[in-house]
Amino acid sequence: MRIVNRLLGAVFDLLVLPFQSLPSVVGLTVISLLVSVGMLVGFRRTSDQHALDQVKRRIHAGVYEIRLFRDDLRTMFAAQIGIFRATMTYFRLSLVPMLWMMMPIVLVVIHLQFRYGYAPLEPGQSVLVEVELTEDAADRVTAANGAGLSLEVPQGVRVETAAVWIPSLREAGWRIAVDQPGAHELVVRVGDETQTKTVRVSGTAVRRSPHRPSGLLGQVLYPAEAPLPRSSQLEAIHVGYTDAEINLFGWRTNWMIAFFILTMVFAFALAKPLGVKI
Repeated sequence: MRIVNRLLGAVFDLLVLPFQSLPSVVGLTVISLLVSVGMLVGFRRTSDQHALDQVKRRIHAGVYEIRLFRDDLRTMFAAQIGIFRATMTYFRLSLVPMLWMMMPIVLVVIHLQFRYGYAPLEPGQSVLVEVELTEDAADRVTAANGAGLSLEVPQGVRVETAAVWIPSLREAGWRIAVDQPGAHELVVRVGDETQTKTVRVSGTAVRRSPHRPSGLLGQVLYPAEAPLPRSSQLEAIHVGYTDAEINLFGWRTNWMIAFFILTMVFAFALAKPLGVKI
């Protein structure tokens, strides 16, 4: 899974590279266009286009029948039953291509989340860094009254508070301040073990990772950084990025909403030119 995440991360880094200095909506619009074209091509290849066309014709015929015979209750009822059956057939025919497209779309959304889902840190801003320890490591840190657990920061980052250790949660936290733009690497020490966590300051569509977890599920949900080793005394390292909003033509909203709106608009607009029945 780590190799897949690394390859996909490189692809998406290259994809958003031309838009890093532009408003987020510009890159998101281009990516939505590409995704909609890919969806349409995939839908055409995995669906029975002729059957879908026939079903849609039956649905339209039923609607016209209701309009023509609106004074005949029996005919209207029969037309409604026919529309319902045709609609169920349409859903059945669409199910297979939808399932085929679901996994690629989920991967796209997960990787875009780390480029458009979190607001950039600005120079001078403070943010929380939290770590979660395994049970054994937490017991040792608690027995030593918090000793053996520390955070080291590079130039351009300051640690503003001492570690706050919460034994019941097996968590520790620091507040840091970022002074310079760029990618900074924090170092968390637990005894003799060291693990790193990247913090990005400024930038638009750059990769931001709020959470470096361990385990397979963590790799799937948080692929922006390599997971913590299985042998690590740390279960997760978290940086408190805030959620970002996209300015979609004057309407500020979550990037996923903007992404799905743009993708659907492009899909319906391009379906006929690309010869796709949806």
